[in-house]
Parts: sequence; structure tokens; C-alpha cells
Amino acid sequence: MATYIGTPETQPGLGPMRQQRVATSEGFMTEILVVYYSRKGSTAELARQVCRGVEGVPGAVAKLRTVPPVSAESEGPAKPIPQSGPPYATLEDLRQADALILGSPTRFGNMAAPLKYFLDCTSSLWVSGALAGKPAGVFTSTQTIHGGQEATLLSMMLPLLHHGMYLVGIPYTERALNETSGGGTPYGASHVAGPRDEAALTDHERALAQALGKRVAALAVQLARS
Repeated sequence: MATYIGTPETQPGLGPMRQQRVATSEGFMTEILVVYYSRKGSTAELARQVCRGVEGVPGAVAKLRTVPPVSAESEGPAKPIPQSGPPYATLEDLRQADALILGSPTRFGNMAAPLKYFLDCTSSLWVSGALAGKPAGVFTSTQTIHGGQEATLLSMMLPLLHHGMYLVGIPYTERALNETSGGGTPYGASHVAGPRDEAALTDHERALAQALGKRVAALAVQLARS
């Protein structure tokens, strides 16, 4: 499953260290950063399935991160470490990654504010072009099948296009996309959680989340070797 590997240290007076690939006995690994926001757990479960797909690709490793909630009253600093689950994502995580996959529940057909706030803080990466030419994908969860899944996925794509990333979707050659009666779109993986957020991921939803992870990872590995 996904690793919770830490971010590079900052050397006094030298700034962030250079990108360091994850090394194993098989050689250097291509790192796929999976960043999500989740309140009820559905988007978090999708993120874990995406990571399964990533790590099914030889030469790829998943790095799972989340983002802190934001307050409508202030921009006070969040606790540096969440009480449970993966660490919070940082700009250095983005800079180090070879690919990025974003996940968010829907908020009126848009990504949730915590993920939007995180992306709004990436101007320095845009200026430097740090994300340009890297593959990216998106996933979401809604309470109902018409709750804004595709609009939410498209809203997450817009900042990635501005960063110059290569967007990866899910083609209809994936059998589960033709057969699903729940979540799953050509724009990215999705889940229908139900009005009480109690519905578990269906087999098709899990398969499509893993397919998205595999597709992004496979492209990232190819680009890293080119």
C-alpha cells in the first residue's frame, strides 16, 4: 500500500534539498503523489484504491497525503500533523513528485475548500514550472449519482492545466466503466456514497479507482525513463 514517506529536509541556508527518488533493491522508483480531502471517509477510501493501482505498476510508488480543513473565519495555521491518517501535503511534496492525483468530495459541483485552498497556494510552483510535463488525474465522491461528480472532477482539472500537467482519464476500454451503475466517469474515478455516506465502494468503483492509479503511474514511469 501507499507509503507515508516524509518530505525532504531543508538544509540551513541552502533551502530545500534536490529531488531524491525513492530507491529500492530494484532501482529508483517513480513517485506518484496522491493528495485528497475527506470528511466522512469515502474520498479517503477512493484514495487508498488509487494507491493500490499505482503500486501495481512496476517501478512506481504511491505517496499518500491529505490536506487540513480550513475555517471561514480565519486562515490560522493548522496543526502540523493530523490526529490520524497520512501527513498533510506540502509544496515540497508536489515539487518532488513525478505525478499527482487529486481527490475531493463535491461542494455544489466544485472541489471542497480545503483542497482549493491548498492549490491556491501553489503559485511559486507555477512560476517555476515545477509541475509542467507531469501526469495528473482526479477523483471524487458524492452522496447522489447526480450530485455533481463530473463538474467536481473538471474543477480539479483546471488548476492542473494551468500548471502544464498532462491529464489522464479513464477510457471505456475499462470494462467497469461500461458496467458501473454507481460511480465512475471518463474524467476520473468516483463513488456514490448515499444520503448518509454509508455506502461502501462497489467492485466497479474500486476497479476504476485502481485503473486511474495504474494509468497515471504507467505514464509517469514512461516519462521518467525517456
